[in-house]
Amino acid sequence: MGTSGDSFVPMGAETRWAAPNGEIELRRLPHHGDSPLRAWDAADEYVLQYLNDADLPARRGEPGRWLVVNDLFGALSVALHAKTPASWGDSVVSHTATVANLERNGLDPSAIERVPSMDAPGGPIDVAVIKIPRSLALLEDQLRLLRPLLHAESVVVGAGMVKAIHTSTIELFESIIGPSPTSLAKKKARLIHASLDPGLDVGENPFPSRYLDESGREVIELANVFSRGRLDIGTRVMLDHLPAVDSGARVLDLGCGNGVLGLSLALAHDVGILTLVDESYHAATSARLNAFGWGLDAITDVRAAHTLSFLPNGSVDVVLNNPPFHAQQSRTDDTARAMFRDAHRVLVPGGRLRVVGNRHLGYHKVLKRLFGNCDVVGSSPKFVVLEAVRRKEK
Repeated sequence: MGTSGDSFVPMGAETRWAAPNGEIELRRLPHHGDSPLRAWDAADEYVLQYLNDADLPARRGEPGRWLVVNDLFGALSVALHAKTPASWGDSVVSHTATVANLERNGLDPSAIERVPSMDAPGGPIDVAVIKIPRSLALLEDQLRLLRPLLHAESVVVGAGMVKAIHTSTIELFESIIGPSPTSLAKKKARLIHASLDPGLDVGENPFPSRYLDESGREVIELANVFSRGRLDIGTRVMLDHLPAVDSGARVLDLGCGNGVLGLSLALAHDVGILTLVDESYHAATSARLNAFGWGLDAITDVRAAHTLSFLPNGSVDVVLNNPPFHAQQSRTDDTARAMFRDAHRVLVPGGRLRVVGNRHLGYHKVLKRLFGNCDVVGSSPKFVVLEAVRRKEK
């Protein structure tokens, strides 16, 4: 992070972007004025310049159907607003940021259809612009859903920083779409130009996938669930340090992933209501499927959301949280901090937030400032489990 062409900009974040299509105002979500991270990268600039110069349907007087995939904070949707593209991706944060950035630039958000990742966008697609995601599994799922919507003259362009485009990335385009030569690198960004090969046998979509956890319970996961196919280390550590809760307790699993943490607690205790929340559509859908499979759907409320605005103040007894240490393509604790603030608001006085995280992240300092207290309740060589209690009102 912090290299040329990345989304890191020293000395405070830029919010004005001199994009190839004209200057626009963009902000990340969550937005912090002192954050050095900006809402676009060199790959956005590179692909927009290509689209301006290429022989595309719009240049030939044909409007065409445009699709933007994995538009992190809406940079491409804003720049291409005149094409009325659909925005397709797995992030509620991305879709929310897209709306905010469209409004920030005086553009009509309703012109941009926002399509959750587990749904296929309407076709046929004439121009598809794909920002390369962190997850190769998500990219595979998206390419498989995209392929039937393409035709012989469809323009498919993948865009990403060089560090995000590997041999396996290119091979995935070639095995699902067709021939996929790459461009030269520019400001450490690169493009993939894919052409549809109608004769390819792409086989069956492997998603959603299934595996058995240590207790023999089936876990169902869509493509973009973190640590797909196994429990991540943080979750394993947290499972050994789940809190005891009173009968009828209202429990929230914030950033739930596949839902295993909250569902495991609900199996062990007489939980009144279990709320599972994740900003990934794939994660929320996976958690919903697992709640049904584990026989807990009657007490479980699953939400794809990036805030807890749907919960009133003081409405939760216990919050479980395994926060991400990156936001989209950048390493940052912005998301974790926002989660901690949300958790503090929705907890009842005396309610507990239990967090697992890498030791080096320093979450204990943030929690002490916010809650006024923080205790270590478990640990492993790399992870620590912390608990903060919302103070009772005097």
